[in-house]
Amino acid sequence: MAPSASIIDREEQSLTEKKPKLYILSDFHPEAVKYAQSLFDCVLYGDPKGEAWRTQATAILIKDYYITDQDLKAAPQLRVIGKQGVGLEKVDVDACKKRGVQVCNTPGINAGAVAEMTLCLAFSVARAVPELVLRQRVDGETIRKETIHGALLTGKTVGIIGMGNIGQAVARMFAGGLQTPIIAYDPYFPKELGPWEHIQHRRVHKLDELLESSDIVTVHVPLTPSTQDMISYPQLQKMKQTAILLNTARGGIVNEDDLIQALEEKLIYGAGFDCHVQEPPTKQKYERLWSCPGFVGTPHIAAATDETQIATINAATDGVFKFLKGQKP
Repeated sequence: MAPSASIIDREEQSLTEKKPKLYILSDFHPEAVKYAQSLFDCVLYGDPKGEAWRTQATAILIKDYYITDQDLKAAPQLRVIGKQGVGLEKVDVDACKKRGVQVCNTPGINAGAVAEMTLCLAFSVARAVPELVLRQRVDGETIRKETIHGALLTGKTVGIIGMGNIGQAVARMFAGGLQTPIIAYDPYFPKELGPWEHIQHRRVHKLDELLESSDIVTVHVPLTPSTQDMISYPQLQKMKQTAILLNTARGGIVNEDDLIQALEEKLIYGAGFDCHVQEPPTKQKYERLWSCPGFVGTPHIAAATDETQIATINAATDGVFKFLKGQKP
């Protein structure tokens, strides 16, 4: 005799109750959502039930989602936040600490993808790839190679601002693939420390020294009050006229108005950015910057590969699960 519907419902409810509940508040890759469902009883992104997370959730999973002190005040039962990626500028970390809420982010997992994008932007600027494609495909122009000017990257000096996971991955790719000397600067590491013993480099302790010596300058620090406008017009003036500036970190570390001025005055060769102050960036806001000679911009998609998206979300999910099980995330 087949079991009654009520028995099946109770069995399913029993199975569900064995899993902790997780509110997924951002739109994630379907494979990562399936993985989260294997560990949790999930309230999925877009489910109207998710609107009640402040009064119901003990665990949430987020990406581009602001968590303020007011949110935490309204969610006294919240114990843990899973955050995809390393950036925490949208999460009030101090408030989380004050209220005893654990934050599980995923530093280092996207380092390879972001490093690859950094090289992609460097090549795109050096060889004007986007401009050439548009001239051919959109304008229908027949381009003679004798009219094109580009820059070689092999053997050029690369200055890396920020010695974390991504900065190290960038150094390995540039030095290993293009035999580039590496100059490193990181204001967060004291002089006696440095995680790059395994990478041949020259350490400097003044930003100006890096800017004056580098053919390629690439930014890999978080956006904080101390790094806001770290590179403005005075710093751009110190760079070589043949230099390329790359930013795959956060908008605002390089002053955008000053960068426009520097590019229009041809103070530097060009710039490749995967981040803007306004995100997602719009043509209305950035038409002047995007029209600057030598500028290539992308909408913060350096880590937007399927493999990286799944890995970073799964790592945040694992961190939440371990925390709720009393293990170290």
